[in-house]
Amino acid sequence: MSTPAGYFDGMYRGEDDPWHLKERWYEQRKYALTLASLPRAMFRSAFEPGCSVGELTRLLAPRCERLLAVDRVASAVDTARRRTADLDRVKVARLVVPEEWPAERFDLVVLSELLYYFDETRLDDLLSRTAASLEPGGTLVTVHWNHPVPEHLYTGAQLAERLAREPGLLLRADHSEEDFVLQTFSRIIPGGAAPPSPAHFEGLV
Repeated sequence: MSTPAGYFDGMYRGEDDPWHLKERWYEQRKYALTLASLPRAMFRSAFEPGCSVGELTRLLAPRCERLLAVDRVASAVDTARRRTADLDRVKVARLVVPEEWPAERFDLVVLSELLYYFDETRLDDLLSRTAASLEPGGTLVTVHWNHPVPEHLYTGAQLAERLAREPGLLLRADHSEEDFVLQTFSRIIPGGAAPPSPAHFEGLV
């Protein structure tokens, strides 16, 4: 990560939830839209890097048979573990991405409010690892704040432009607002085929 670790340590110092993720209607609505964007009812194995205090993690858990949520900040990991202690399908760990990217494959990766902390080189590495770790037909969800922030290297719109250039990913849903940009992508199936849409998956078309 390009933003210094001290920035995040300072944000969490004495604060269980420095961004007030649990309290704000803005966050609740954004999480609801994130969940609604998922093209399947259930996923086999999901990965959520930058999970912070586990607010989105708790909401993702019922949609996943297994969910690995990680963060680089020890106090955030401790809080996320407490908040998900009753969820057997969730594992919370301390990892620094992209350097400590897990070796397993996932059919869902969620990058929420994360990518704008990485410089170009590390962002390229993280997106390359994301695409490589997705199973063919797997889903990537990205959602990012779209206003300039001193600690952010990109806005949500700028990240959408970068994601459009990542090989192997196919844009499936694009939700853009003044405040944030939410997109879903599918990992292209070998041979260039696109995975079925939600309606095709259920035989509606």
